[in-house]
Amino acid sequence: MANAPEDSTDKALEDVFYPADRVPFVDWDEFSGAKPTVVLTGVVTLLAFVTGLSNLSQTPLILDGPLSVAVDLPLAVVRFGGVLFAFVLGLVTVGLQRRKRLAWRVASVVFLGLVLLPLATLQPTDIPLLVTTLLTYPLLVRNRHRFDQSLDLSPIQIASLSAIFGVVLYGTVGAYGLRGQFLELDSWGDAVYYVVVTIATVGYGDITPVTAEARWFSLSIILFGTGAFTVAVGALIGPAIESRMATAFGVMTASELTLLEDHIVVLGYGDVTASLLEELGDETAVVVVTPDEGTVASLQGEGVNLLTGDPTDEDVLRDARVGTASGVVVGSNDDARDVLAVIATKNVNPDIRIVAAATDEKHVEKFRTVGADEVINPRSIGGRLLGQSVLGGGETESLLDGLGPRDEAGRTDGAE
Repeated sequence: MANAPEDSTDKALEDVFYPADRVPFVDWDEFSGAKPTVVLTGVVTLLAFVTGLSNLSQTPLILDGPLSVAVDLPLAVVRFGGVLFAFVLGLVTVGLQRRKRLAWRVASVVFLGLVLLPLATLQPTDIPLLVTTLLTYPLLVRNRHRFDQSLDLSPIQIASLSAIFGVVLYGTVGAYGLRGQFLELDSWGDAVYYVVVTIATVGYGDITPVTAEARWFSLSIILFGTGAFTVAVGALIGPAIESRMATAFGVMTASELTLLEDHIVVLGYGDVTASLLEELGDETAVVVVTPDEGTVASLQGEGVNLLTGDPTDEDVLRDARVGTASGVVVGSNDDARDVLAVIATKNVNPDIRIVAAATDEKHVEKFRTVGADEVINPRSIGGRLLGQSVLGGGETESLLDGLGPRDEAGRTDGAE
């Protein structure tokens, strides 16, 4: 490959970062992968909102599209549908960005419904929405396997959402049961409307309780509803605030790493890691996983993604997107922990290539036994370079090719 270094003594790094596989002229995954799918979903969301505003502004709204001939769509659905779909797709876009499986399922259904709106009106403003939707849906189906993260709600988040649902259900059934004690409340739709505006503390005054029993019931909805809503806001918004604060201090969260693909995961931070990051430069996406908060603080501003966690924890490795990474480098100064990190990595992604740096030569075989594809002993390489240099072998850079021939496994004599 043209960009690969011609004189390299580090076969492991060369294999990981400069693979010898044939490189296609165009990387189609850059145009049809998960990231373009999320971006196009956001574009569809914006176009749906604009189209919805256009339909709301037209008086009267004429349904002369090809679908209106076969299906009699309610005018209100077509008029408000674009804006409603846009709000749903806004939440879906955030979920897709975090690779949530539920977001993909909702998107696959919403897109089918969204394509009906332009076919019902077929206004000039509907054409961009129709074309973009038809272009995005195949990408959504193609990348379905990449949106594989579960929703992972905490117990308090589940409880808070359940509380809101319970209050709405309680208020709707109760209001409809007491409809004779309210002014202008005659149907289930009126009951739902009354409960929502009461919980939201809007209270337009169009539906009014006229008896003491109805007033006490309304008071209970206010107390239960505002309480449940307050708890839900804290449970759902709190983690997002913590995530922003963590990012401000240079620490990434699992949700912020979900779109990474073909990146390098560096497990641990040791003596060789600093030079490794310099070798990679800015062209390669890197995630450094380390439990040391001091190390995280020192690496801020280095242009790498930082994830605070235990490199031997499989959940942390999944957060670092080891499943979609192109390679893993294990390079702390603790061989015992690094061996465990190799085992955990193979459990998460058995096919990924792992390069390990052994600080002690006697541990080299242990790394190979647990699944490391290449093991480097920096001390051995450094010692041979020092020896050849002091004997007048030339400049250190020119000695890198003299560490010995590569064997059939692709190792030099200095790469243990």
